[in-house]
Amino acid sequence: MAVKEELKKLGLHFIVVDLGEVEIMEDISIEQREELKSALASSGLELMDDKRSMLIEKIKNIIIDMVHHSDEMIRVNYSDYLSEKLNHDYTYLANLFSEVQGTTIEHFIISHKIERIKELIIYNELNITEIAFKMNYSSVAHLSNQFKKVTGLSPSHFKKLKDKRRSPIEEVGLKKVLIPKVKIKVNKIFSGVKII
Repeated sequence: MAVKEELKKLGLHFIVVDLGEVEIMEDISIEQREELKSALASSGLELMDDKRSMLIEKIKNIIIDMVHHSDEMIRVNYSDYLSEKLNHDYTYLANLFSEVQGTTIEHFIISHKIERIKELIIYNELNITEIAFKMNYSSVAHLSNQFKKVTGLSPSHFKKLKDKRRSPIEEVGLKKVLIPKVKIKVNKIFSGVKII
């Protein structure tokens, strides 16, 4: 909504190509571009005119759509699917994604699949065998091993937890920088007793 309003304010003609993607029908001046960029930023949005950034966003959107919003998981290789959808060689897409995101496409897909599996476990509408099939795992063992590797828990243990430990979609697949814990040793003498 905000994007359409800003484009209308600037008197620009446009078509909505895809979610988060708009094609402007005419050339825009540098001033209009800056004004649009500023207006979008004030709404918490970003104007992407860098082809690499746009391609990364398309990769993410396809994966998120495929994993979270599709009733049927694709039954083809993800690399072939992405290459076909984006008209680029998978090696190029994988290298670009890794360079910009700091993680691989495969890890990004796995992270999203695990979040989707958590969601399906929480909904409690499918058993683990049905979830494995729905999420395109070769077996329940494969799903369980990958789930435990990512979460540290088996799917059944996760199901028993009261705190379901889900992550927002925006944070899935991004590397988190952990700050190591620092041990502090305190030597203090209190009333003639040394406390360590």
